[in-house]
Amino acid sequence: MTESGEPAHNIAGGEGNDEEAAGVSPASSEPGTRAEAVVDRLGELYWQTSYGSQQAFESLVRTILSQNTSDQASQPAHDALMEQFGDEALAHSLAAADRDEIAVIIQPGGLHNQKSAVIKRVAAHVLEMYGSAEAFDRYVREEGAVEVRDTLLELKGVGPKTADCVLLFAGGRDGVFPVDTHVHRIYRRLGIAPPDADHETVRTDLESDLPPEKCGYGHTTSIQFGREYCTARDPVCLEDPEACPLSDLCDRVGINGESGTVVDPAETLD
Repeated sequence: MTESGEPAHNIAGGEGNDEEAAGVSPASSEPGTRAEAVVDRLGELYWQTSYGSQQAFESLVRTILSQNTSDQASQPAHDALMEQFGDEALAHSLAAADRDEIAVIIQPGGLHNQKSAVIKRVAAHVLEMYGSAEAFDRYVREEGAVEVRDTLLELKGVGPKTADCVLLFAGGRDGVFPVDTHVHRIYRRLGIAPPDADHETVRTDLESDLPPEKCGYGHTTSIQFGREYCTARDPVCLEDPEACPLSDLCDRVGINGESGTVVDPAETLD
């Protein structure tokens, strides 16, 4: 953990963020929705901070590396990629590199053949469409969020979570709540999103239920909460509901303490 309490390794969000929480409103004593009450609680438990310090192209590469793997696996792959190709002229270096070379370097992160092809392809696209990583960064920060998101989603290998992470961590956009596996699990367990909601439904529900300035740290604190308390197979509430800091706000959908079983919330509808 960093001094600010944020994880030192969070591949999608970058390394520990020491930015001051500029523009972040303190937790309200009267949250407008249950989702806001949850995020306020998590903000008190972990951190409240704003985002937007990353360069857009590196943020895009970071998040591609984080797809379908853990930070423990993807962080070494990112570090090795940066060591080999450097921070300067990164897009040019990756676009010119042999795909097999990229694949070998990022192999510890998993799915290295697939991800190396995506990284090389997006590097070439950024240079072709914007001329430089710097121009792409300006585009991500200055153009409308909906336009930027739609543009990113047109790239093969870039899904909604990846696009939203770039908007949040590079663009510094309020009102963007990326949904990964932790967020998807947690907010359906809580009963805030429907049990069978897909990732996009969870995202739109959260973004409509939260003040825009709380979405960024809502995302990162939810991930930390998912790692420490609301894990996929063994949430702390399975043995002791009161051990969870969100026990009074949670419907525990899919969790049966009496039988000691945990199922995906969608399975409760069968």
